[in-house]
Amino acid sequence: MTTFVLVHGAWHGAWAWDEVVPLLNAAGARTLTPDLGGDQGLHDHAEAVVAALDDVQDELVLVGHSYAGLVVREAADARPGTVGHIVLIDGWAGADGASLFSLAPDGFAETVGAAAEARGDGRIPPPPPAMFGITDPGDAERLAPRLVPQPLRTFAEPTRLTGAVDKIPGTAICCSGSPYPFDRFAESIGYRTLALDGPHNVMMTDPEPLARMLLEVVQEQEARSLE
Repeated sequence: MTTFVLVHGAWHGAWAWDEVVPLLNAAGARTLTPDLGGDQGLHDHAEAVVAALDDVQDELVLVGHSYAGLVVREAADARPGTVGHIVLIDGWAGADGASLFSLAPDGFAETVGAAAEARGDGRIPPPPPAMFGITDPGDAERLAPRLVPQPLRTFAEPTRLTGAVDKIPGTAICCSGSPYPFDRFAESIGYRTLALDGPHNVMMTDPEPLARMLLEVVQEQEARSLE
């Protein structure tokens, strides 16, 4: 049995996968959705994912959305013998020492840093749902109150990679409505890229095509192992 460990991005919670989990489960897969909550940093979040990985005995696919691209790669680097495949969905990713701030365009760090300073607690207030591609008024109304402030440390801390993660096969699913060059991030670390029509929060707007693509990644991996 395949287990998908689905890791949500910034400002979100494990609930971000609520539409995808039943589809994967119906296809016979197991799913885990660790929550990256609390006033913590990127390394703390990676350790939380490592703890989830240590509970899995099946074939494991580690999936990270957006900010969690950095998190899952650090976690996989710590458990290279456990993770069979990494999938990034519009994921931030880079080499050892990369951070979200180092990958982001000029002015991004200053803007979110100022927003966190205005709050006075070291956390970045959540952007409006439209920034995640959620434009339907009803969907936006449901999403907005669920978003939570994100610790500034998570964007500033550089990833710690030994190079072990680079031996794990990786795939990047890049959404058509992406605001950042996630395809270039993926290519820089040697991942193949797959295009998916949808906004950044595709797991909420188009869960069925996303679930199909995740399952196809597993099928392709199994086929390669038989060659």
